[in-house]
Amino acid sequence: MSRPNYDPLQRRASVAVDVGGVIVGGGAPVVVQSMTNTDTADIDATVAQVAALSKAGSELVRITVDRDEAAAAVPKIRERLERLGLDVPLVGDFHYIGHKLLADHPACAEALAKYRINPGNVGFRDKKDKQFAEIVEMAIRYDKPVRIGVNWGSLDQELLTRLMDENAEAGSPLSARDVTREAIVQSALLSAELAEEIGLPRNRIILSAKVSQVQDLIAVYSMIADRSDHALHLGLTEAGMGTKGIVASAASMGYVLQHGIGDTIRVSLTPEPGGDRTREVQVAQELLQVMGFRQFVPVVAACPGCGRTTSTVFQELASKIQSDLRKNMPVWREKYPGVESLNVAVMGCIVNGPGESKHADIGISLPGTGETPAAPVFVDGKKAKTLRGPNIAADFEAMVADYIEQRFGAGTQAAE
Repeated sequence: MSRPNYDPLQRRASVAVDVGGVIVGGGAPVVVQSMTNTDTADIDATVAQVAALSKAGSELVRITVDRDEAAAAVPKIRERLERLGLDVPLVGDFHYIGHKLLADHPACAEALAKYRINPGNVGFRDKKDKQFAEIVEMAIRYDKPVRIGVNWGSLDQELLTRLMDENAEAGSPLSARDVTREAIVQSALLSAELAEEIGLPRNRIILSAKVSQVQDLIAVYSMIADRSDHALHLGLTEAGMGTKGIVASAASMGYVLQHGIGDTIRVSLTPEPGGDRTREVQVAQELLQVMGFRQFVPVVAACPGCGRTTSTVFQELASKIQSDLRKNMPVWREKYPGVESLNVAVMGCIVNGPGESKHADIGISLPGTGETPAAPVFVDGKKAKTLRGPNIAADFEAMVADYIEQRFGAGTQAAE
């Protein structure tokens, strides 16, 4: 892509789609999505996980609807969530028999905010277009948007075979990888075209093209963005576990987001055994935040440590401050409007500590190895206090809490 006069926050023009009150596309902020890994028929477990994902900041939550028991549970899950005061839109993930489940369970069709269908397995041979049309007609009947989600692990084999045959006959054939990318893009665009022909408006369609390699994601989304103005959902499928999944997701989605592509994202991390599903929400938020697209939680700047910082005090304090800020955000969003813009610095020695602390809203420069056991605290760029003694960490935490109350509290808001 050429980048003359490039503005990294200039978004690609896309059609806005209303998903249960959450706007995707049309210049709206990039939306964070997640997906449960519970058996949807287990209402208690699914409600608990949706609630946890929502409270962590997921603005859309996708649930599996794979059989009658799951479909029958959806309206009960929706009702239970509403009783908890959670209005997070639920997205139904359908494969193979989605047309039948939606027809047999109208309460499920009504309770969901969006349907996700995969053109690669919505049906096969002569049944494919018919069953695809049935789901689209259900979406029209219940006024629901549809995400047409292509996945290269279940790509339409008839389309891929045709394109491979055409490529083999071409004078300058492309690589098999390039043909596969083209098949993914065509599957999404042709399916969207068919949905519109059936009667689903463009502002009720979201497209996605899931692949598991960084360069493939960059390629296919760049191709779709060049050929379409549909709202786009980003995600690196089968991203993997731990740092591998985080790095791969950030490298791929970060690139296309920087080029204005993408209206909603999901970070598809494989959880560690017994791991917290909300981790994928946190990573998605941090990706959008560090790139400057959105603010979700206050930023904590902390140095990496070196030979001057043999004490672990600054590491422990930075970790605790960051953990407390994230834990308190669900309440603070309501109590302290704008608190997500707060910047805190927890630095380990005199080299960059005072300077970095001055750049933050509130920062502390802890003493390094051999330094005087004193910790200056800077508030709004000015030295406010020097902390000493065994309770430096607790004293600084109290100062952070006081700063938040003074800057973002009700009294401050009223005075403004």
